[in-house]
Amino acid sequence: MSTTTHAIAAPAPGAPLAPTTIERRDLRPDDVLIDIAYAGICHSDIHQAKEDWGQAIFPMVPGHEIAGVVAAVGSDVTKYQVGDRVGVGCMVDSCGECEYCLAGTEQFCVKGNVQTYNGVGFDGENTYGGYSNQIVVKDAFVCRIPEGISLDIAAPLLCAGITTYSPLHHWGAGPGKKVAVIGLGGLGHMGVKIAAAMGAEVTVLSQSLKKQEDGLKLGATDYYATSDESTFDVLKGKFDVILNTVSAKLPVDAYLGLLKVGGAMVNVGAPGEPLSYNAFSLLGGNKVLAGSMIGGIAETQEMLDFCAEHGIGAEIETISADEVNEAYERVENSDVRYRFVIDASTIGA
Repeated sequence: MSTTTHAIAAPAPGAPLAPTTIERRDLRPDDVLIDIAYAGICHSDIHQAKEDWGQAIFPMVPGHEIAGVVAAVGSDVTKYQVGDRVGVGCMVDSCGECEYCLAGTEQFCVKGNVQTYNGVGFDGENTYGGYSNQIVVKDAFVCRIPEGISLDIAAPLLCAGITTYSPLHHWGAGPGKKVAVIGLGGLGHMGVKIAAAMGAEVTVLSQSLKKQEDGLKLGATDYYATSDESTFDVLKGKFDVILNTVSAKLPVDAYLGLLKVGGAMVNVGAPGEPLSYNAFSLLGGNKVLAGSMIGGIAETQEMLDFCAEHGIGAEIETISADEVNEAYERVENSDVRYRFVIDASTIGA
């Protein structure tokens, strides 16, 4: 037996999102039913709804930045109970048996992790995301949202938070380290907040200085315009870590020149065209050009606890269900500071 819930869906590639209803499965023994309070809008939602990243599944209910409250639990669930504040991120299942799942890096599951939306579960059923009133998720893929973080500013942490926390943690951002964040958008603003909370000295590298005041308020100590060619001379060899959060083609060699010997440039943005670089930009300084994709469930919980400890949440603009299409347009025009969050109570209202 399934449950009908209100949702917002893209009926076809590039089509405007519209109200609909979807079926959520009946609770299995290890399932959690969540009343969704807020769902963040990630740029990847737009890419997938437009089928920019390859063939997708329609109708599509996007949303992998989900915050809400437990409404019911399956018979075997002991970790959560009704009323708990919880979140769901980019994946809702994995095989649980491969070396990566056993190591707590379910995002690299050999069989493929099951995406929160635009995915197919191991039961053969399509997945639908957080632009809805309710969602049913396997308990192992649910995270607890600590007290001290309101659900609205917590929602984007389930993607934007872990996407930036994981590489910063992996590459050792902390006291005595100099970190540059390329771009001050939905990902970049979280990268600045988290790197600063880790104790690193943070610099924002942006096309212009129009968001400089914001960057400094968020925790950066310096802010440079990359449209000014002198920036790459002034900052040459300065950084231990560069976190690239933008989905645009960049002059990679120029940015690699900003790294110290042994430094790492880590890409979390996903440009639509290939990036290129000269091998000598790496060889000359033992440098690393790396990528990072979200984080495992344990690390996502670690990130949420870290954010609660340091009073970190996303900078958001809360919208109602009927404003989603306008929000998509504004995201594509970089007209948001810094994450749209849907008030799920307005879905189906």
